[in-house]
Amino acid sequence: MYIAHINDSTKEVQTVKEHSENTALLGREFAVPELKDTVYTMGLLHDIGKYQPSFVSRIHGASVRVEHSTCGALAAKEKYCRPLSYLMQYCISGHHTGLPDGGNANDTSDMPTLSGRLQREVEDYSAYKAELKIPEIDEKAFMEFLVTDCGNDMGKLVEKFAFFARYCFSCLTDADSLDTAEFCGGPQNRSLKADFEKCLERVNQHLAGFQCETALQKTRALLQKQVFDKAGEEAEIYLMNMPTGSGKTLCSLKFALERAIRSGKKRIIYVIPYNSIIDQAAGTFERILGKDAELLRHQSTFSYDDREDYSEDYGQTAKLAAENWDAQLIITTAVQFFESIYANKRGKLRKLHNMADSVLIFDEAHMMPQDYLQPCLKAIGYITKYLGSEAVFLTATMPDFRKLVVDYGLPDSRIVDLIDDTAMFPVFQKCVYQDAGLLSDQALLQKAGQSPSSLIVVNKRAAAVRLYRLCGGKRYHLSTYMTAFDRKRVIDEIKKELDRLEKDYPDMSGLPENRKITVISTSLIEAGVDLDFYTVFREVSGLDSILQAGGRCNREGKREHADVFVFRLESEQGKRAMDERPGLSKGLMAEYEDISVPECIRTYYERLFYVKSEQLEQNALGNFCSSIYSIPFRGYADCFELIDTRTVSVAAARDDYSREMVEQLKDSGYGNARKLQNYTFSVYQYEFDDLLKQHVVDDYGSGIYCLTNPDYYDDETGVVFEAKDYIL
Repeated sequence: MYIAHINDSTKEVQTVKEHSENTALLGREFAVPELKDTVYTMGLLHDIGKYQPSFVSRIHGASVRVEHSTCGALAAKEKYCRPLSYLMQYCISGHHTGLPDGGNANDTSDMPTLSGRLQREVEDYSAYKAELKIPEIDEKAFMEFLVTDCGNDMGKLVEKFAFFARYCFSCLTDADSLDTAEFCGGPQNRSLKADFEKCLERVNQHLAGFQCETALQKTRALLQKQVFDKAGEEAEIYLMNMPTGSGKTLCSLKFALERAIRSGKKRIIYVIPYNSIIDQAAGTFERILGKDAELLRHQSTFSYDDREDYSEDYGQTAKLAAENWDAQLIITTAVQFFESIYANKRGKLRKLHNMADSVLIFDEAHMMPQDYLQPCLKAIGYITKYLGSEAVFLTATMPDFRKLVVDYGLPDSRIVDLIDDTAMFPVFQKCVYQDAGLLSDQALLQKAGQSPSSLIVVNKRAAAVRLYRLCGGKRYHLSTYMTAFDRKRVIDEIKKELDRLEKDYPDMSGLPENRKITVISTSLIEAGVDLDFYTVFREVSGLDSILQAGGRCNREGKREHADVFVFRLESEQGKRAMDERPGLSKGLMAEYEDISVPECIRTYYERLFYVKSEQLEQNALGNFCSSIYSIPFRGYADCFELIDTRTVSVAAARDDYSREMVEQLKDSGYGNARKLQNYTFSVYQYEFDDLLKQHVVDDYGSGIYCLTNPDYYDDETGVVFEAKDYIL
């Protein structure tokens, strides 16, 4: 008997034949029709290395190391022709360690590439032929599927082959994991459910409860109606261009539910750029949808272990569902979504096949990372065209995604604009953008001090700290020099103070100086933070950032006139400009009377993407290899990082819980980085090196760095880089 697994509790055995057939059938169920036979066959072959005599000895207790993954790859190479056999070889050889780099013919057996691994000696595993029937596959049909949309472009062929290798790997490894867990008595996955029809009823009831009396409210309803009227139109990509204040989030949720019901989609996945926006969106969804939707949140700053308002069963189920996205309503970050597509490890790739048959909502779609725009749009193209999904690009500052998809995604993608009439956009314009020119720190603060409440947004954290220290009166500071724990605390304080100010002085007249509010922040406040200021000051940056900052001014439209001042800081003049966006924005402010109109926004992106045309596709996979036989799956995954890797995260103890976590880390040398995520601040590498030289950070051998001297953290501004002076 050839055994794959032994249940530690019951001592029952699962044969290699049973496990292989179970994995094959489950993988076939996951795969799209064109790849069902391929995934089924990989399921049969993935563990045939367990027919080797040494593995038989190992399963019975012998202390020997056995590499079994290479055998299935060798069998696929022997039975099938290229490129089908190569796709199988990549997936089967890496089904435990991850998709390997292809390598080249000169690789030796000690190298981890596919080419190197296939040269390793293995024992006789031919006994599988008596137990497993390996089917024939229509290789011509596979080849036709592969070359569609590629023309004679080898780069496109490489990218498509690599995507579907990862997809097949996802089907295989998830099926393998689920069958193994079920037999061995591990935690069992249960899908998180959502009743889309009942959810739609709840959303409709919520929308019906809104008043529709003012001009803005009526216009909002008309704008949303444009979207809802197109819910019956078929497309692969929908563009939802809606201004700030038009109710984009609920509108997109209703549209997604309508599309999921009409087209029978299995799930809805919200992809959001910032954790702060997820927190706000998740709260809205849970409040409106209630018990009719079990929401799965998958983000770095969120842990189900830390939520006392969730039952133990729900928390455990959600943690398992996060491994492969076995849920019907998912909310996640853009980093998690795209890195899960371009990863090479099974831990991340398991969820890729569950992006199929879905409605994908890309909130703040204009924030797709420019350095990786081509891979992101290409992946969306594959998922929507070949995996039966639909994508919605949602933003108030819409680039020309039609052209971008043609240039960098799949040129023949079916695209529908959900908003045809933009003539009503000016109704949502609640402020006037003015060029304040060049200002000193003192002049900026003096101008802000004339307003009942002011938000000043600057480009650099050091500038925010400097202005905060110069500022008088009721002042607040926000930047990533502070931990997320402190940023939330400060934002809550700002909300309360703004509410008090409006309650005590409804018309903002007769306001004493000590009640005026000034908030100095970096760009983190521009998205997902629901605050309303009398006046906003934004240091010149990209047009999208300027308009996002403007969204915090007169947010509710209660005043007929409000100002957003765009300025340049004297202290920043003369420094080398590393970013083209401020220059583009300054030029547009001279050309357009109102920089918030759609025409100005389109012009901005046309110029930006023209200037950065090479940057947009610099990370296309086709630039890194010239053949499907040498794809650097591992190397590319290691480089595919959407988060700025020039920064280092450091944890600071801010309450009893975080102090306990740090003490455990200090005592054991082990810790959970996710649990400390809410208590970390970020610094550039040179700043981290400075703290390291001063011996005020330590990782206690865990790789999780912590601030060891509390004097280097200020409650109001976050990390400081010099010790406090003491007089004895």
